Amino acid sequence: MRIEAASRIGRRCAGGLAFLVCCGCAKRPELTFAAGGAPTELAVWEQITNAFERETGVRVALQRMPADSAQQRQAILIALKARQPDPDVFLMDVAWVGTWAASGWLEPLPSPANNAFMPEVLQATDVFNGRLLALPVYLDAGLLYYRTDLLARVGLKKPPQTWRELEDSAVLIQHEVRQSDPTFYGFVWQGAQYEGLVVNFLEFAGAPGGFRAEGSTLNVKLPANVQALSLMRDCIWSLKISPPNTYTEMREEQTRSYFQDGHALYERNWSYAWTLHQNEDSKVRGKVGVASLPGQAPGESAATLGGYHVGVSAFSDAPANARRFALYITSREVQKILALKLGWNPGRRDLYDDAEILSRAPHLARLKEVFRTARPRPPVPDYTIVSQQIQAPLSAVLSRRKSPEEGLRAAQAGIDRFERRVARE
Repeated sequence: MRIEAASRIGRRCAGGLAFLVCCGCAKRPELTFAAGGAPTELAVWEQITNAFERETGVRVALQRMPADSAQQRQAILIALKARQPDPDVFLMDVAWVGTWAASGWLEPLPSPANNAFMPEVLQATDVFNGRLLALPVYLDAGLLYYRTDLLARVGLKKPPQTWRELEDSAVLIQHEVRQSDPTFYGFVWQGAQYEGLVVNFLEFAGAPGGFRAEGSTLNVKLPANVQALSLMRDCIWSLKISPPNTYTEMREEQTRSYFQDGHALYERNWSYAWTLHQNEDSKVRGKVGVASLPGQAPGESAATLGGYHVGVSAFSDAPANARRFALYITSREVQKILALKLGWNPGRRDLYDDAEILSRAPHLARLKEVFRTARPRPPVPDYTIVSQQIQAPLSAVLSRRKSPEEGLRAAQAGIDRFERRVARE
């Protein structure tokens, strides 16, 4: 009898386990969406995925990624290299799109209707070999923040359009403000040895500089780049309008806090800094303007394009619904939610004239033109590695261990070595 009882219990347990397994199968999400960010951002994405489920009946699991973009990239990269079906949909930093597109990891998307996106952004970033492989969710670009009150004090009615104008006004106003604030500097920017240094280098070089594709190779030894590196070095050492720790410590948050504490005239940063500069505890609240970055000559400004784009994995086991969700994320309604709840700059150009959004973020009216003319980082399959090849030589110039010419030769040698290694593989 004990044996029969045990057998009955075993059968019940097995049946219960089978029921649980089946329930688990029935509840398996049809899509997995990978997104990272702060808790507030993830909470909004949770609301968006829930709304999509209610409207379509397609279940979506939000795969919460770290806030750090490098960790996000690594996690998604592992899944793509292993050809895993999840995540089906993910957000990509603009610098990743070219590499992942060239690797064949992105599913083509249908062309958006009504030309709702900026065609310059789509062509520069999201179209690869004639196919649309991503769509912009959040746009960003390098901007020049400036103290409106200090420019007015010396009779300047508008921010500088050239680097020479920035130098002259920074030297003038720094000398005056230093009488009461010895820690004041004319210009703060990102000069530490990381990706931000390459971005700033591209912006100092402006439209004439950067990387030039010559056949299958990249050329960085350009006259405009020599001029740019010379100016970056001189801002720290001869003009002394940038802090001495620019090349050792200055990243986005260091420059933002320095400017926000009232110790700088100009600041190069991304658009996120605008909202923080308007906080109640900001010492520059109500005294900040935003403009396009200067160029080597008028009209030669070339802000670096930033932001996040949505892509669908080529290995998704539900590609139709994944494409559907990607289009949902970039719809006017969802993009407006991201703008109003998170302060994100819309990927769609038709929202830059939206009265409700502009009432909360009036600076977006100015950013529309900045984004249209912003320049992406070199659209090469392995940009991340190319960037790593030139960061140390650029830093050596800022620390005066190399001349600008020597630094660019070393950077070019690193790029050439990498390209030869890729060609052999």
